[in-house]
Amino acid sequence: MDKPHVIVIGAGFTGVAVAYDLAKRGMDVTVLERGPIANGTSGRTHGLLHSGARYAVDDQESAIECIDENTILRKIAAQVIEPNGGLFVGIDDSDMNYRDKFIEGCQECHIPLEEYKPEIALRLEPELTKKIRTAILVPDGTFDPLRLALAFAASAKFHGAKFRLFCEVTGFLFDGLGNVTGVKFSDRTKGKMEELSADIVVSATGSWCGEVAEMAGDPNIPIRPTPGVMVTYDQRLCQRVINRLNEPGDGDIIVPQRQMITVGTTSFEADNLDYIPVTEQQVNLMYHRGCELIPSIANTRERGAFMASRPLVDSGLKGRSLARTFKCFDHKVSQNIDGLVTITGGKATTLRLMAEKTVDLVCQKLSFPAACETIETPLISYRQYFSIPNEVN
Repeated sequence: MDKPHVIVIGAGFTGVAVAYDLAKRGMDVTVLERGPIANGTSGRTHGLLHSGARYAVDDQESAIECIDENTILRKIAAQVIEPNGGLFVGIDDSDMNYRDKFIEGCQECHIPLEEYKPEIALRLEPELTKKIRTAILVPDGTFDPLRLALAFAASAKFHGAKFRLFCEVTGFLFDGLGNVTGVKFSDRTKGKMEELSADIVVSATGSWCGEVAEMAGDPNIPIRPTPGVMVTYDQRLCQRVINRLNEPGDGDIIVPQRQMITVGTTSFEADNLDYIPVTEQQVNLMYHRGCELIPSIANTRERGAFMASRPLVDSGLKGRSLARTFKCFDHKVSQNIDGLVTITGGKATTLRLMAEKTVDLVCQKLSFPAACETIETPLISYRQYFSIPNEVN
């Protein structure tokens, strides 16, 4: 059987994971990315490996996906993960009123937990606020965002995938029936327009997936891009991820990374995804909310503030009530446009699962009988991305 050729648009977490799964199943893969690897949202995350506990009360589908994929990533991507755990910390009556629902939700989603008295939690994390009333340990972790993306990209290249960076898709190629047969793109490294044919195209463009789908003639992708601001400080004041024991809200996560911490995040809506300013008001909010959990943030220096736009699946509601799970759209079903599949939503933690379900759909559409093999196989070193030849015509 001839190898089908699949174009993947986007080299963020989802795109590189899709490219890896496609290539490992034996397909010919070309990845087009308008910037470098992890150019968009994937390069602007705080690097939290979710246990799923954050969603265990109100979004259990996402919670179960997160804990299952958390376990898998610890095995296949150990090189880029710090399995340091996370504490959900209660400091006031509102937090304590949430405690029972939180524990029940975690148990329903098979998320292991252990509750600590304040003195034990402070022994583990001495910089926590002395107002602490309880702390619940869950298997959160942290990952290096660029290295995680590069590990999947290196593994994709190892299996033959080709990466064309700084190549921005500007349109699609169509047959006489209006079905997608390839893409038009601008190669910024050569300063010229090109076309590339494929058996199928996968859009893994996150918050930009609606704009890409519209270029193909489908304006109905239900994604609400929801940016959030994060602030980094120059001391590592905790060894574990620190979460507020309450409904998800602004500034309720503190993530340790190397010798620093990141406080995040806000949640709002924006129209221009390519320019979302970081406002002083939001930076100040992160500072004050962070200090509620770790007061000694007041004695640190701000290292930087940055923004990421999350592609949340639109349930018809706004803000944090949007679903965190992912959706895979076959445009043949939604708009009678064959040859194009969109994958969006989800979390960085669920990138492998998102890729698996997307490639399952691609295989079904192409009648290509190949099963997923990414659950058990460790990824190759992220460093090899730069040494494996990238043979592109």
